[in-house]
Amino acid sequence: MTKTTLIDTTARAGDLAIDARAVNSKEARALYQKREQIYPKLAQGFFRNLKWAAMVVLLGIYYITPWLRWDRGEGRVDQAVLVDFEGRRFYFFFLELWPQEVYYITGLLILASFAIFLSSALFGRVWCGYACPQTVWTDLYIYVERAIEGDRNARMRLDKAPMSLSKAGKKVSKHLIWILIAAATGGAWVFYFGDAPTLFRNIFTGQADPTVYLFIGILTFTTYALAGTMREQVCTYMCPWPRIQAAMIDKDALSVTYRADRGEPRGAHKKGDTWEGRGDCIDCRQCVAVCPQGIDIRDGDQLECINCALCIDACDEVMEKVGRPKGLIAYDSYANLERRQQGKGARYKLIRPRTILYGALMTIVAALMIYGLATRHTLSLNVIRDRSPPFVRLADGSIRNDYALKLINMTDQPRRVQISVAGLDGARLLAPALNAEGNVVVDANADAVTNVRIHVVAPPGVSTGSHDLSFTIRDSATGEVATSESAFLAGGAP
Repeated sequence: MTKTTLIDTTARAGDLAIDARAVNSKEARALYQKREQIYPKLAQGFFRNLKWAAMVVLLGIYYITPWLRWDRGEGRVDQAVLVDFEGRRFYFFFLELWPQEVYYITGLLILASFAIFLSSALFGRVWCGYACPQTVWTDLYIYVERAIEGDRNARMRLDKAPMSLSKAGKKVSKHLIWILIAAATGGAWVFYFGDAPTLFRNIFTGQADPTVYLFIGILTFTTYALAGTMREQVCTYMCPWPRIQAAMIDKDALSVTYRADRGEPRGAHKKGDTWEGRGDCIDCRQCVAVCPQGIDIRDGDQLECINCALCIDACDEVMEKVGRPKGLIAYDSYANLERRQQGKGARYKLIRPRTILYGALMTIVAALMIYGLATRHTLSLNVIRDRSPPFVRLADGSIRNDYALKLINMTDQPRRVQISVAGLDGARLLAPALNAEGNVVVDANADAVTNVRIHVVAPPGVSTGSHDLSFTIRDSATGEVATSESAFLAGGAP
């Protein structure tokens, strides 16, 4: 196992080069080697600003959403987005999903998967670079680190300096803020599973359920560990997506690319020197210094690269200073690299079979979900047949089977429904608890499951064996109908 040492970065007068090394490149990474700290330099430019905007928007959505209110009527939590395990509901603004409608959640996950596939086919790992939670929280942690300890060079000097009150104060302050952010992250997560104002008060008064503190503790630890200490190792070793995404892209997919055909041969360049016979890359390693993954984009496509495009900002800034065109590092495709080598112009093919397929699948899934929601039934019926005893023979020779009916009313208003049965000639309904026979009418409670015990009695002479039976409930006001299949068992004569 080899031991590597970071080289401090010192700017040389009149030279744009920075002494940065790709510490996480494949060549520099030995098996089981201890992690070498990466000190990403602050980049300036369009993509850095885009990442700031994405971070603010996504963190805002995460932390603020549980506090949004939505009037759901008396007796229910007025929270816009809520996973209510106790009430067995999922609320999303105007939408209320029941446990048996979990397929909508499945459809949403499938839709999100195809969206990631499509974005990868178009722009490589753009999800990883801008929207992945690991990237967003790591960006936030690095922002705090930079605000307290300074930019790349200052942080490196601080880590190499002997311990002092100043150094200890900065380190303790940084980690305390990291822990506070991690705790806020865990707290915000549990707010999605209960009334946020009530949970917030109970947490700080010690009245919350122990499981609340447990999950806050787990998420605090994982956020602090993943975003504060592990960072690029999560993307390199733990996340499966870098290994999957190769199947999602082709040579026409755009990704952050070093245009070697323009940059090589690289080398230092002094003011006034000619650009003839050489490439535009001055080997300043600014692209390496800003990389949060600790790689050199000039080494080509790499598993560690998250396509954050900060190297584009860094390179464009250098190109502008040396008087060369921007875009030495840019979103480009392998197809264009091949075309330029053949003396042809660049061509961008966003619409191609792969992207059409992903787009079509997204459209189909979205259309099915919208159709399902538009035609969604608000009345449902489940029938459970009593198995002990399987049937009862009455004194007049008729056969009785017992059933438990669950009437599910998904609206916020009570409904009167009529119960009927079909499939067995001469069968009649009995509901002793309701003192009803034949025409059984039940009041289904609002937004609840109403349980009803029903007897089905078949006339004497019914044949032995199993008979298909169909229960139906009909809303007396709206005419909405729900059915459920069951069976009627009859035995032979004693």
